[in-house]
Order: sequence, then C-alpha cells, then structure tokens
Amino acid sequence: MKPLLLRHLLLAAALGLSVTGCGQVRRPDGGVGLVPEKAAAPAFSAPDQMGVTRSLSDYAGRPVVLYFYPKDATPGCTKEACAFRDAWEKLASTGAQVLGVSTDDVASHAKFATEHHLQFPLLADPDGKILRSYGVGTTFGMASRVTFVIDRAGKIAKTFPDVDPAVHADQVLAVLRTL
Repeated sequence: MKPLLLRHLLLAAALGLSVTGCGQVRRPDGGVGLVPEKAAAPAFSAPDQMGVTRSLSDYAGRPVVLYFYPKDATPGCTKEACAFRDAWEKLASTGAQVLGVSTDDVASHAKFATEHHLQFPLLADPDGKILRSYGVGTTFGMASRVTFVIDRAGKIAKTFPDVDPAVHADQVLAVLRTL
C-alpha cells in the first residue's frame, strides 16, 4: 500500500471514520459517501465557539447552510468564512442559518470567529461525529470542504462537494433564493 494512502487511512481510523476502498466515508446510517440530495439531513448537536450547544433541530422550519471546512485561520477557510460574513444580510434575508463545522476545538473557533467578526456559529467536531454522519471525508485529520444546503423540511436541497471559497457564498445564496 502506498505510504500516503496508508497515512490517510490511519488518520481516518483515528477519527473513527470508516473509509471504503474508493476513499469514501461509510456513514452511520450504512450509506457510503456524502448524504444524497433529497435525503433527510442527519441530526447533530455540538458546541459552538461560545460553548453553546447547537443542534439541527434548533433551526427547524428554516433553511440551514451547513458548511464543512478544513481548519480555522488558514487562507481558504478564512476566505470562505469571510465571504459568508460579508454576505450575511443577503443570507439572513432568506431566513437561512449558516453553521460552519470543522474538527477544530471550541477555543480555536472562538479565536477565529472573534478575529474575523463572524456572526454565525462555528461547531467544534473534534471527534468527527458530524463529519461521519454527513459522509464528509478528511485529509490529515481535517474536514474536506463540502457544503450542504438544508431546506425548511430538513432535507438536503443541494450539496456542494467541491467548493471554491471565492464564489461559494454567491452559489449558496442562489440556491437559498429558490427554496
């Protein structure tokens, strides 16, 4: 087995991720890969940057933008978070709630959110439980950059498996306007 693949599999195992031969994550519901569009969004609860536990059920009846990102304070992740921050009024006008998720801890999220004046919760998922439930993979223990737009009925309306942080907020906004 190639050293890089072996390292990836070992890191995935350390996070408790079950990876198939094709590199896709096996979800707790038995599925493989990202939760498909039109499926029910898996429930979750996790602390945000203030230590407040947030659950998907807290936003019942509202669209939710659940975006997974690799690491606080890295260039692409900062660009993506700040794009959501800068589009906040437009996003809020759709009734949507933005939630960021990474494997960073609460303290890291607190520093990142404060430094960049983020108005939305960043959920700490150091054990990868939310990642696994949505089928989001990792590289070197960091979440892949994937976004799910969840509709008012709690179903996955749109999945963005390959996010370009520079244009992503606009893409998400376009989807929210159709819900």
